[in-house]
Amino acid sequence: MASITHPAAPRKTRHTMLKDHDRRMFALSDDNALMKQIIVTHAPDGREVDVEPILQIIGDVFHRATPSLDGGTLEHVDTEDKTVPALDFDDILEALAYLIYKISCELSCKCSGGGDAHATTMALLNTLTSFSWDSKVVLTLAAFAVNYGEFWLVGQLCTGTRNPLAKSVAFLKQLPNIVEYSSSLKAQFEALNKLIKAIMDVATCIVEFTELPSQYISDETPAVKAVTSHLPAATYWTIRSVVACSTQIASLIGLRLENSTALTTVAWELSSLAHKVTNIHEHLKSQIAFCYQHIEEKTRHLEYFHTLVRLFETLHLDNFKILRALLHPKEELVIGSSKKKVNIEVLKRKHVLLLISDLDIPHDEITILGHLYQQDPMRKTEQTQYEVVWLPVVDRLSPHADQEKVKIKFQELLSMMQWYSVIDPWTIEPAVIKYIKEVWRFNKKSILVSLDPQGRLASSNALHMMWIWGTLAIPFSIEKEETLWKSEFWGLPLLIDGIDTTVIDSMREGNIVCLYGGEDIEWIRKFTTSAKNVAKAANITLDLLYVGKSNAKERVQKANSIISSEQLSHFWADLTYIWFFWTRLESMLHSKMMSGKTVENDPIVEEVITMLSFDGSEKGWAVVSGGPPDHEEIIARGSGEIALKTIEDFGNWKDDVVNIGFVPAFKEHLRKLHTPQHCKRLILPGIPGEIPERIVCAECHRPMEKYFMYRCYTD
Repeated sequence: MASITHPAAPRKTRHTMLKDHDRRMFALSDDNALMKQIIVTHAPDGREVDVEPILQIIGDVFHRATPSLDGGTLEHVDTEDKTVPALDFDDILEALAYLIYKISCELSCKCSGGGDAHATTMALLNTLTSFSWDSKVVLTLAAFAVNYGEFWLVGQLCTGTRNPLAKSVAFLKQLPNIVEYSSSLKAQFEALNKLIKAIMDVATCIVEFTELPSQYISDETPAVKAVTSHLPAATYWTIRSVVACSTQIASLIGLRLENSTALTTVAWELSSLAHKVTNIHEHLKSQIAFCYQHIEEKTRHLEYFHTLVRLFETLHLDNFKILRALLHPKEELVIGSSKKKVNIEVLKRKHVLLLISDLDIPHDEITILGHLYQQDPMRKTEQTQYEVVWLPVVDRLSPHADQEKVKIKFQELLSMMQWYSVIDPWTIEPAVIKYIKEVWRFNKKSILVSLDPQGRLASSNALHMMWIWGTLAIPFSIEKEETLWKSEFWGLPLLIDGIDTTVIDSMREGNIVCLYGGEDIEWIRKFTTSAKNVAKAANITLDLLYVGKSNAKERVQKANSIISSEQLSHFWADLTYIWFFWTRLESMLHSKMMSGKTVENDPIVEEVITMLSFDGSEKGWAVVSGGPPDHEEIIARGSGEIALKTIEDFGNWKDDVVNIGFVPAFKEHLRKLHTPQHCKRLILPGIPGEIPERIVCAECHRPMEKYFMYRCYTD
């Protein structure tokens, strides 16, 4: 891997030399103005520097160069002849050597004679503007390590008569005084060593943070955010401390005993900086520890996820292992509204339906599922024993995932349920949620996962089958779905099945049933009044039933009130029936499309799409069905304008009623009024999974154009 994308091009910086106000700058450590100054200098261009091996060499320099003062003598802490690790630095040195040299010169020049530490730090940040935070720190440290290493190399070699060359250089720099005054400088050296250690600790932390594995941790992780927000200040104070160390080293050149008093103040400032940088290191270290904890949990969750995958790929004698992995490690559940705790063994060797939703699950959904669950006589038969278990999915990273609020909402929904549930949403393993989302493709809209008594997946979403056939569809397999459709045909029983038996009974008695909907109250008044007059004239019993409109509860409630007060027709006072009516139609379309059925090859698809397109309009519509009890059911439907026109034109087709019957005559006149010009809208809010690329119009059999619509459900 190339260590750097392209050579750094250092920017020229102006030499700003101000009088000492270092103490005032300490007060700016958390000041917003200082942070803004730092961030303005940061404009990384994407170049990558492999800083870890550079930091290793820097550490080696400090280790070998740091002096030990004992009894007034200057000694090197490492007397062994160790060799620097043989690392391949060719690419690094070729790209960065000039930049490191440039920074070392800036440090030497600007730190000689007592310059402004803040101005020098900002100048260095401007020089390193194109680099990442970790690169800024390591490259500045590398430049300082060059100066620091050269300084102590001469200081060590000139001791005694080891190296005449070093002795001459030291003489010209007046370095022999360091040895002479070493006992007097002990406090200064100790402060310097302590600060260098703190600097290296922070630099190591920053580099360690940048190398955290991104596949296990994201920028949205709280600990990552905490470290990232602290990087500008940490970088500033690390470089600022390097400047202070460079100033201390520069002050030793030409040192005289009478100047050593001034170094006491410098030592205090170094100690103060060391304290500040140590605090920065402690904060970074604690947050990085949280990062590692998150990575460890993510790794564990990934292992758990793969365990789930393997479990579902393995044959089992019963469903216990899979249920234990999915539901709760302590093997406990709670029974809905009663809150009674039970062991998951109550589910052993039964069909299990996992209701997976978020905490915004529609109340209508709970109500209808509860009705099917309570009233089903098949639920306890040996062959079709099944239980429902609710798995509420909560996004732990959501800012709205307040644990107390989640608990209140969970308990509110749980009180509406009669089936089993996990004890608490937070007990669901993150790996299980990952599996639910990635394998079963859960995405906010509820799904009903069906597992057979051996724990095998029968269906990753049986909710559409449940809405159409209830538990007759057990075990909710594709084969069962195909079998059930073979016995179905388009008619009122399919439309109303499981919702309102009185409508079916009325038709079986020979009455004509008319379902109608929409939200145009004027059309409703005209249509129902005209239809009643026609029924009287045709001498038929006509049952009118208003079935409303999907996703328009307030408007439907208002229409219900008017229909009731003006006695226009029957209606469903419980709006849950209306929700179920339209949801079943959407489920039928989903079921058919999943098996590859289209308008061209399936008459039920054609009728369902027509019904859903009626619902996509604000205007009314009507479906008329019925006939003699011993005859095949005939069904006719039309949009509001055509249906009303047909009723109003009764005089033109009343003779046909005598010959062929009311519904066939009505249907024939609808056909005559229909024109090729029409506009149909098909809205599919309830179909999970992929959006169909191609849907054919049920009227003209031409492909419909696809648009995206965003609608706010405030009603």
